[in-house]
Amino acid sequence: MKFVTVESVTQRVCEVMDTTPDPRLREITHALVTHLHAFIRQVRPTEKEFEQACNFMVALGKETSEKKNEVILASDILGASALITMLNDAERSDNAAGSARTDSALLGPFWRDSAPEYAWGECIARGEESKDIDQSLSVWGVIRDSKGQPIADAVVDVWQASPVGLYENQDAQQPDMNLRGRFRSDAQGRYHFKSVRPAGYPVPVDGPCGDLLRAQIRDPYRPAHLHYMVSKPGYQVLVTQVFADDDHRLHTDVTFSVVESLVGSFAKNTDAANPGYTLHYDLVLQAGEMHFPAPPIP
Repeated sequence: MKFVTVESVTQRVCEVMDTTPDPRLREITHALVTHLHAFIRQVRPTEKEFEQACNFMVALGKETSEKKNEVILASDILGASALITMLNDAERSDNAAGSARTDSALLGPFWRDSAPEYAWGECIARGEESKDIDQSLSVWGVIRDSKGQPIADAVVDVWQASPVGLYENQDAQQPDMNLRGRFRSDAQGRYHFKSVRPAGYPVPVDGPCGDLLRAQIRDPYRPAHLHYMVSKPGYQVLVTQVFADDDHRLHTDVTFSVVESLVGSFAKNTDAANPGYTLHYDLVLQAGEMHFPAPPIP
């Protein structure tokens, strides 16, 4: 057996991994080592820079808590989450050629499982923001399958930031589970709920991800949006976001998540007796296994 050298170490590591029984794990680790070593050869990090990189990864874990998931946030601001989502969307589209679908978007670091269930048309705003009728928002649409048929009894799980750009688990002034809720589509596949207009907001910048954004002189803001997770047995779980069409950060989203099809019209109501906004957005589910993501926070 020969000793490793700069030239041979990559091949040697891959050879050791050849005994991995799981073929997919073997493929992934081979590719990881190959690209990681190529990256190291390209940038030739100093020992100090290597130490800083290790400290960054350790800090991601330390900063992850019930309030936020810094690991997912790092994946988001590096564009990795968006790329994975788009690649999987493209694969689903190839596997269901010719069928309609709603584009997916990031789950994000703020989804919480077991949001309260509401009756059709109820309001998920339960804090002080609910008193501002000028910022009220009525949301409705139809859930359909890829052939255009309505889907009854689909669970529509929604969550959003407040008008000041904070999710309830970030803001002590908001009631628990505020601006979160689950609804069911009716016999015609229609869903409907009320809320308030969400605001764009900066991603958390108090951890290593914030340090990176500041070092890159990047805008930490996301455009205003609503989160959706739509599910029903027999269909793939749809995780997506709908973005406000009048937000000036649609093209500078710090997580690179805005695709054109997910921009919705937040229309200002012209009736003085019915102030606020209306959003109409239909959603399409594809047939398949119903698999839910793991909640990034409790």
